[in-house]
Amino acid sequence: MTRTGESAMHAPWTFTQAPVTSRRGFFWVTGDRVAGPDGSRLDSPMYVEWESPVNARPVPVVLVHGGGGQGTDWLATPDGRPGWAGYLVQDRWTVFVVDRPGHGRSPRPDAATAPVPPLEGAAAIFAPGTDEVHTQWPGPGGAGDPAVAQLAAGFTGLPRDLAAAQALEGARLAELLAQTGPAVLITHSAGAPAGWLAADARPDLVKAIVAIEPVGPPFVRIPEAGLSLDWGLTAAPLTYDPPATSAGDLDPRRPRALPRLANLPVAVVEADASPLAAACRPVAEHLNGAGVAAQHLRLAEHGVHGNGHGMMVELNNREVLDVVTGWLDTALAGDDQR
Repeated sequence: MTRTGESAMHAPWTFTQAPVTSRRGFFWVTGDRVAGPDGSRLDSPMYVEWESPVNARPVPVVLVHGGGGQGTDWLATPDGRPGWAGYLVQDRWTVFVVDRPGHGRSPRPDAATAPVPPLEGAAAIFAPGTDEVHTQWPGPGGAGDPAVAQLAAGFTGLPRDLAAAQALEGARLAELLAQTGPAVLITHSAGAPAGWLAADARPDLVKAIVAIEPVGPPFVRIPEAGLSLDWGLTAAPLTYDPPATSAGDLDPRRPRALPRLANLPVAVVEADASPLAAACRPVAEHLNGAGVAAQHLRLAEHGVHGNGHGMMVELNNREVLDVVTGWLDTALAGDDQR
């Protein structure tokens, strides 16, 4: 691949970000207690890492990772540069980074999961190494790329029961919002359903959603990948109007309203060199057809080119984030973000 502005790969532990005065820590969204023969246990707690700068903006950001990844996807890039979490703190946003249940530091021992994707599978999605248009991946691409290995090292298998997993993730995210107060959700890929479900459960606590190449298109079914979005955007139930008592009530040709998301600003972000970009337009159209004010945000139309599905970890990740936060500044204009 030919790249613009490529530099030598940093060691993964080397950070070039300017120092920021902040407070940071972590906690758990502990979830429900489940009684057992020898006492009670916590049902699938969710790990949350947070950082808040001096003079923080009033609305925080919650970062929700995709697929089989984890919260570290937002903390730094595979070649050791700053990730979106650090840049957002630098720009005075308080940031909450989650590990969805069953991923990263959020244990879910009772969840049956599919095998961890091979390096070849990770490379096919994030850095195939054969696409001359994809210029922003920080390495040569392919299964032998050290940057692909750094990203894939944190992968876990996808859940076999997708509907149950998404319902749990949406519930934990809603519980987190009850603690943080109204926040912006930035989701990636297969983390998007947790965002839709959390907003459906607590629309009063979501100020906006930025969906980075969300899983789709709506109602897609790919049995061999364990993917079935029976409720349009999700595998778990959403609130529609007219009401749907089961997914079988829904007809993709006759859109129903999503009333609990109706007043929510949404951006669906698409990169110009991603193998998964094709789902973005149908997701945005489905949302708009359901009465949601969704904007299809194409990076290429903002002068940002060469990105794949993992745009938040690529060479120009700061430029991509600037497009996102520029949209947020407009979407949150009614909230004092100074």
